Amino acid sequence: MKPAPNGWGAAAVGLACLLGACSSDPAMTTGPVALRWRSTPSFSSLVASRSASVVEISTLRIGRDESPGDGEVEFAPENDFADRLAWPLPTSARISQIRDLASGVILSSDGVILTSAHVIAGVDEAQVRLDDGRRFQARVLGTDPRSDVGLLVIDATGLTPAALGDSSRLAPGDWVAAIGAPFGFQGSVTAGVVSAVNRLIGGAGEIPFIQTDVAINPGSSGSPLFNSRGEVVAINSLIYSGSGGYMGLSFAVPINLAAEVAKQLRANGEVRRAELGAEFQEVTPALARSFGLAGKPFGALVVRIDGAGPAARAGLRRGDVVTAYDSVDIGHFTDLLQRVAKDRPGSRVDLDVWRHGARQTISVTLAQHRAQRTALPSGLAPDWGDGVGLTLGELSPAQLRQLGVEGGLMVRDAAGLARSEGIRAGDLIVAVNDAPMNRVADFSRTLSNTPPGQTVALLVMRDRRLAFVAVQLPAAPAMP
Repeated sequence: MKPAPNGWGAAAVGLACLLGACSSDPAMTTGPVALRWRSTPSFSSLVASRSASVVEISTLRIGRDESPGDGEVEFAPENDFADRLAWPLPTSARISQIRDLASGVILSSDGVILTSAHVIAGVDEAQVRLDDGRRFQARVLGTDPRSDVGLLVIDATGLTPAALGDSSRLAPGDWVAAIGAPFGFQGSVTAGVVSAVNRLIGGAGEIPFIQTDVAINPGSSGSPLFNSRGEVVAINSLIYSGSGGYMGLSFAVPINLAAEVAKQLRANGEVRRAELGAEFQEVTPALARSFGLAGKPFGALVVRIDGAGPAARAGLRRGDVVTAYDSVDIGHFTDLLQRVAKDRPGSRVDLDVWRHGARQTISVTLAQHRAQRTALPSGLAPDWGDGVGLTLGELSPAQLRQLGVEGGLMVRDAAGLARSEGIRAGDLIVAVNDAPMNRVADFSRTLSNTPPGQTVALLVMRDRRLAFVAVQLPAAPAMP
């Protein structure tokens, strides 16, 4: 996964293409079935009326060769999804002068411009080119790497600001279009549909991305995504790519989130976020059964508690399922993340929690967000085999301190049931349901006391992240 491309910093030969779109609704009659086909409204009117609010951004970094890993941990994508976007430096460019291209959208008539944070973070110079060809030196107002939202300002007035829409109204199948400057071709238009909403990506924080099939290429970072009414509904931020180019999957930051971040950046130069001091994941049907939660899966499953955070002080525990936030039901764990993000530090909220087959209410005072980082351990303890295909080893106190956990068992090898559920060598088994695992004897005893055929939830740490994995025990005890 790569942040949406900003640019190579050198002229490139590109391919220009026209993209069309069509949709259908009932109208063409064939026997007893009536279908009517017609073309969707052309995006030409959208482009004519909105291009003036889209800008091209060129940046210069002097004396630094920044690597893909220099970004904030909260936003850096997983290695499996490729690195943060950083195009190979052309042989004609000197390492001391790195130039990039990107895009942006005008927020206000007095020169405030919204773009992607990775476009403008740490630049020495930034220049903005308007649709009418005028160029202005720009100043960075602020960046927020966690949401990949950045703000520039230029000394200009009477500009044409974009009309902002409501990203919460987007649904899969909606038509959208991007206007940007891929490879420096200003005013380029690409179109497609919304593929998914509220898409969370491992390693990219808690951004509920909008996934589309709109073509995004180098120079498109920070470009606006428009709906069919010409309203900006997102800012293009990431692409899925194994080659560095567009491969049919693009991800954009919802404009509702981007606008709120931009408001705080303009007012304070930074974003002040609230946090619970806990990490969550989705409740699947298998996990719901393992925790005794009847009915349709819902809520947010707690996978980690920060020992010094508000959740720990309020008594929230790993393995709890948060089902409501201030009396508002949590259907999906992203609902909880977004509600916390909308509140201010210091706010007191009530959480409805499912624990050990019973419901209870916990009051929590949200704290100011602070970034956390953990290190990976080295070295392993003697092996042990279990009945679900895991070969486990214990960790030393020093290794546990490196990981920032109180206990856990290292997976030396995974086969059978465990491997089928995605567990692999190098993972750390931190708990079974809500029972911590400090020794292999703990794991052995827990599985021995679990009836054959029952589903258990293994809390697994991988690459500094935690997630529960549901594993159904064999119908009859298996030999180690």
